[in-house]
Amino acid sequence: MTSNPETPWSPGPTGARRDHRLRDGADALGFPLIPLTLRRSRRIVTTRKADNSIREERAGPPRLALICAAMPGVSPVANGGSFMSRVQGTFVSSLHFDLHFAGGLRRAAHAGSGLLVLALAASLWLGGAAQAQETQIIYPGSMAVTGFPGTIIPNFDEGLPPGVDPVDETFIDTSRASLRVFDVSHLGGPASGQLVFTPPPFEVTSGQIGEVFGLAYDDGVRGGVPSGIPNLYAAATSLHGVEIVTPDADKDGRPERQRRGTAGATFMEGQFGTENGGGPGTIWKIDGITGQVAKFADIDTNSGPGIGNLAFDPVHRQFFASDLDTGLIHRIDADGGPIDTFDHGVAGRPAHGLAPVADDGAVMDIQGAAFDTEDAETWGYTQDERRVWAVSYHGGRLYYSVGEKSEIWSVGIARDGTFAGDPRWELTVKADKDYAVTDIAFDNSGFMYLAQRGPTENRYDYSRFADSGKGEVIRYFRENPDDPTTESLWVEAPQEYAVGFPQGNRQSAGGLDLQYGYDADGNLDTSVCTQTLVNTGDKLRDNPELAEKLAAGGPLAVHGVQITPKDLVKPANVPPFGSWFVDFDGYFEDPEVEGHVGDVAVWRPCEGRAGYYEEIPGGYEPPFYPPDFPPPGNLPPCLDVEDVRYFCTPHGLEADLYLHDHAGFGGDSIKAQSRTPGVGVTSPMSHAPGKPYTIDITGHYPGDRVDVGLCFYRKSDKDKGGYYPCCKMTLPLRTPAVSCER
Repeated sequence: MTSNPETPWSPGPTGARRDHRLRDGADALGFPLIPLTLRRSRRIVTTRKADNSIREERAGPPRLALICAAMPGVSPVANGGSFMSRVQGTFVSSLHFDLHFAGGLRRAAHAGSGLLVLALAASLWLGGAAQAQETQIIYPGSMAVTGFPGTIIPNFDEGLPPGVDPVDETFIDTSRASLRVFDVSHLGGPASGQLVFTPPPFEVTSGQIGEVFGLAYDDGVRGGVPSGIPNLYAAATSLHGVEIVTPDADKDGRPERQRRGTAGATFMEGQFGTENGGGPGTIWKIDGITGQVAKFADIDTNSGPGIGNLAFDPVHRQFFASDLDTGLIHRIDADGGPIDTFDHGVAGRPAHGLAPVADDGAVMDIQGAAFDTEDAETWGYTQDERRVWAVSYHGGRLYYSVGEKSEIWSVGIARDGTFAGDPRWELTVKADKDYAVTDIAFDNSGFMYLAQRGPTENRYDYSRFADSGKGEVIRYFRENPDDPTTESLWVEAPQEYAVGFPQGNRQSAGGLDLQYGYDADGNLDTSVCTQTLVNTGDKLRDNPELAEKLAAGGPLAVHGVQITPKDLVKPANVPPFGSWFVDFDGYFEDPEVEGHVGDVAVWRPCEGRAGYYEEIPGGYEPPFYPPDFPPPGNLPPCLDVEDVRYFCTPHGLEADLYLHDHAGFGGDSIKAQSRTPGVGVTSPMSHAPGKPYTIDITGHYPGDRVDVGLCFYRKSDKDKGGYYPCCKMTLPLRTPAVSCER
C-alpha cells in the first residue's frame, strides 16, 4: 500500500522494543512475531452532551498490544449491538493495529495481509467502546451494510505447537460485526474519490446473527401505529463461505476445522448465529428503536445455501425471501409467519416458453464425503435455471433475478397480497460476464438498478469468497414509447456505473440501493429522494497508477460502499473521483481479500412524493359511491368498482380500475373522458383480459376529486361500425395527495 506521510491516515511510529509476552509467543510458534502497534491516535467519542456535541479524548501514545487483547467496553450482545452515534459532521475513526509477521506464515497466509487481519483479528472497531444507549438506531438516510466479520485464533497468546498450520486453527470471530448501520448524513465535503470516516456505526456481531447478506426495512408500524422508525431485517447466507468443524480432538481448546464433509461435522460458530437458535434459513430482526436482535422467521427446510435476498411489500405489509436451496420465493407475514411460496422453475419459466424445471432435491450435507467447503457445487444450491437471487417489490409486482446468466422476471402481487400467477420475463441482463444479479432497486424515475456479484468461492484461508473485479452495476429504463420490435419493455442496452478505481471499474460486490441527495458540501438532503446510488464493492480505492493522487483521500485498501450521484453513468465518473467511499470494518491492511462485503440498504422514507410505477395509497374503499356523491337519479350504476390502485408514470397519474360487471353487460373495453374542467383523462385502445382497466390523469391537483366518465362496451360491437351499446357511468376518483411531478 502506498501512503502519504503528510496525510492523517499514514501509520504512526512502530514500537522499538518487544514485549516479553510477544517474544515468548514467538518462541512457541517457531517464527518471529512483530509487535502490534496502534496507529497515530485519532479523536474518539467518549460522551455525548445534551446539545448533540461531544467531549473528546485522545488515545495515548502507541503501545504494544497482544492480538485481540482489547475488547469493547460494553458487550454488544447485551443491547443487540453497539451504539451508533448520531453526532453529525464529527471526524470519528476506529483505531487500527499495524499487523506484520516477519515471514513465518505459510503460503496461504501470503494472500496479502488479508489473511493476517482475518486470521488474527487485529483490527479494533470502537463502535462499542464508548456506548450510551439511545432510543433510536435508524434514521432517514441510515445505511446498513453486511460483510464478513473477520477471524481469530482462540487462545493465540498461549502459542501454537510446532508444525501446526495457523490457518487450521483460525475461526470466525464471533465478537466482531457482520452487520453495521452507518450514519452517512455528513460526508465532510464535495466528492473527490475520498474515504469518509463516519461516526461509529451500530453493530451486530456474527455471534448473534451469524453471517448475513440480504437486508430489508419494514415500514415502522408498531402495534398498528406508524412510529416513523423501521426495523431492520437480515438474512442468513453462504455467500461469505461455509465453514465446518468437528469436536476438539487434540485437547487444545479449539474444535477441528474440516475442509470436507465428515461424520460429526457441524457449522462453525458464527456461521449461522446458532447461539440464538439461528440456522441457514433464518431471517433476523433488529429493532430500530432499541437495537434488540431476535429471530424473525425461519425457512427450516434450508439445508445450508441460505437466503438470496429480502424484500418488503409496504402495501400488504409482508416480506419475500428467495431460497437458494429450493429456488422458492417465500411469502412471510409481518409477524414472521410463513404464508405461501412461488416456484419460478415450475410456474414462471413456461410463461416465456421455457421448459419447467423442478428442484432436484439436492441438499447441503456437511457430514457427507461429497461436501467440499471450497467447491460451491457441493453445497446443495438448486439448479441454476430456477435459482432466484434478488427480490424487490415495485409497482404492485415482485421483481426477481434468476441464474448466473441473469434474467430479470416479475410476478404480480394481487390485491389480497397473494401471488397473482402472472409471471413475466422482463429482460436478460447484458453484461460482459454472466454473473448473478444479487440485488435490485428502483428509483423514483422508474430506473431499475442491478448489482452483479462474482461466482461464489470459499478459500480455506478466508481470503476470497467471490470472484472480484468484473462485477457490474447497471441500470435499465423502460422504452418510452414501447418499441414493438423488441421483446422486452425495457431498453436493450443498460447504462453502467464506474465502480471502484481498479482498471475496468467493475468492483461490484453485489449490493446496492438508492439514497437521498447530497448538497455541494456532502450533507444529506432529505428533500430530494433517490438521487444517490450506494453500492458495495471490493478494493474500491486500489489502483497503483493513481496511488499518488488517491493517497490524499485516505487508504487504498477499501472494501465497503461507494456513494455516487445517480446521474453519473459512464463515461462520466471514470475513474470515480465524483464518488465518496465508506469502509466496512475500518481496517485498511487487507488489499487482497475479495467478496468480504455483502449487501447495502438505506432507510429512505419519501413522504408526499411518489416514484414512477410505485403504488400510491389513496382512493376509497367499496362501496363504490362515497356518501357525498350519490348516483344520478339515485339509480344504481351498471358497474361496480371493486378497487382503484394508483401509480405515477412519466405521463402522469395512472389509475388502475378493477371493475365488476354485476349487470352482466358483457363489456371488455372502456373509453374514458374527463368530467372535471382542466383535467385530462385518457384510456388505452385495448385491454388485456383479466387485467385492470387503466386510465391516465393529467392536470389535476393532488388530493382533488376527478370525475371520470366511462363508457363500458364490447369491442366486437364497436368493430362492426356505427352505433354500439355502451354502459355509461360517472366515476368520482379521489386522487392521492402526492405529486407525480419530478
